Amino acid sequence: GSPELPTAVNITWSSINFKTILQWQPKPSGYFYTVEIHGQTSDTKKKCILTTETECDVTDVLRNVKETYTAHILSVMSSGMDNFEEPPFAVSEKFTPYSQTVLGKPEIQNYTQKGSKLNVVFQDPLTPYTFPNGSFQSIRDIFQHDLEYKLYYWKDQSSGKKDATTKSHKFEVSVDSTKNYCFYIQGIIPSRRENRNGQESMVLCTSIGRNILDEYGAEVFIIIAVIAIAVITLAIVLSVILCKRKKAKAAREKEPLNGV
Repeated sequence: GSPELPTAVNITWSSINFKTILQWQPKPSGYFYTVEIHGQTSDTKKKCILTTETECDVTDVLRNVKETYTAHILSVMSSGMDNFEEPPFAVSEKFTPYSQTVLGKPEIQNYTQKGSKLNVVFQDPLTPYTFPNGSFQSIRDIFQHDLEYKLYYWKDQSSGKKDATTKSHKFEVSVDSTKNYCFYIQGIIPSRRENRNGQESMVLCTSIGRNILDEYGAEVFIIIAVIAIAVITLAIVLSVILCKRKKAKAAREKEPLNGV
């Protein structure tokens, strides 16, 4: 008989906002891979049939996001699919999209700092799944009340963070009206044991018209003041010296010449 083909190793699931990629090794030489997705209650589905790649986008066969799946990665010859013998295969770890996909970065749409209130409006990350009308479902459409967001905020140029939680699309928090603030947002699934915290949004900062003292600190102003006083003092001293020299010169010119 023909020698048994190598089977896949290092099989991993990579999933963000329910877009799920299966990856494995090694690169095949002289054979192909075919992926089978097995659900606990759903029919087996084939993906990436006779591929020479070592990754496969399996998003569309994981639509039942609360189902638990395993992947069988078959090693086959091109004619092997017609053979009645079962090809050698490797089995992945179990994967449940609802509890294991990573929450992506929220998108901050608008933010304002008026008086002592910081307001931040943001948008849920979208998933690859669509409604019947073709619009994309957001992670909120899938997680619903399981999803919440945290706002982390702090005074600009300070390290002390505060946080606030919401289940809506906006935050309103009390701040020092004289200071600028920086912040970011993160999605959270409190019911999860693992992967509770999502990816952090970009960090943004308000700008309420910093005064120069906040920007550069008092030390710079002390140095500038000392230099200014020194320059003024030097100017006064030079003026006095020049004035005295002029007066002395004028006095000498008025004295009568001595006879020879």
